[in-house]
Amino acid sequence: MTFDPNADISGGRVRRRGRTAGIAAGGVGLGAVVILLVSQLLGVDLTGLVGGDASGGTQQIGTGDQAVDCTTGAEANASVDCRMKGAAASLEAYWSSAAPQLGATYSSPEFILFDGQTGTGCGSATSAVGPFYCPPDRTLYVDTGFFDELRSRFGASGGPLAEMYVVAHEWGHHIQNIGGIMEQHSGRETGPASDSVRTELQADCFAGSWAGAASSTDDPSGRPFLEPITDEQIADALSAAAAVGDDRIQQASTGRVDPEGWTHGSAEQRQRWFTTGFRQGAAACDTFAVPASRL
Repeated sequence: MTFDPNADISGGRVRRRGRTAGIAAGGVGLGAVVILLVSQLLGVDLTGLVGGDASGGTQQIGTGDQAVDCTTGAEANASVDCRMKGAAASLEAYWSSAAPQLGATYSSPEFILFDGQTGTGCGSATSAVGPFYCPPDRTLYVDTGFFDELRSRFGASGGPLAEMYVVAHEWGHHIQNIGGIMEQHSGRETGPASDSVRTELQADCFAGSWAGAASSTDDPSGRPFLEPITDEQIADALSAAAAVGDDRIQQASTGRVDPEGWTHGSAEQRQRWFTTGFRQGAAACDTFAVPASRL
């Protein structure tokens, strides 16, 4: 997926956090529960990584955050940090219009790029947890090194749209958070038709809905942020979705597939719901209304 070189991405709100900045000393409680249920792309149990004291205080250490300083689509095509800023600008423009149509009052998330470890409203986290969205502080956290892992560890084909799919998925969790969906569907059960799986598949569908509209979503001057998506780029996004399916991860890590342990959905489910959003838009993403047999 390629940005129009002249597109204005300056409105994307992305910050790069210093390596030792913001190591949390708190964030237990609600944050720890929610981050386990719905925050991560990979479906990793983070209870051992969400740290803190009983007071819930946060200790800020290090150099702090620096705004990602890019302004054009050409920069987004050349740099992963600028691509994250371009994705944020496009997602912001898309959801500002799409969220109200779903009955949500739109507000922007924060977006932090980090390296190694960071503090969050959900507690401290390391790169091992993968990209995630923290509901209490309404922030996306992404270590861009994960995009290399998608290829080397999980076997995805890679590519810019695969990277932006990851961001769009986490942005989808923000839409669920501000729209009350997370609060309504907060069950802790696992399994192929559980609330956890339905939540993640809806985020995949929301990511697809953004991708389907991305080449017609305009910057402030009326220029589309992104050029039309090619079949190869769609294949890259679907490859990323499949690579982090519960069945793929279980097979690779344990040699067996146990649907009752699923939290995010199978590779096939994740691809199918991304495609549903891409073809039909966000209004088609009510995974909670679908019978288990059709999920």
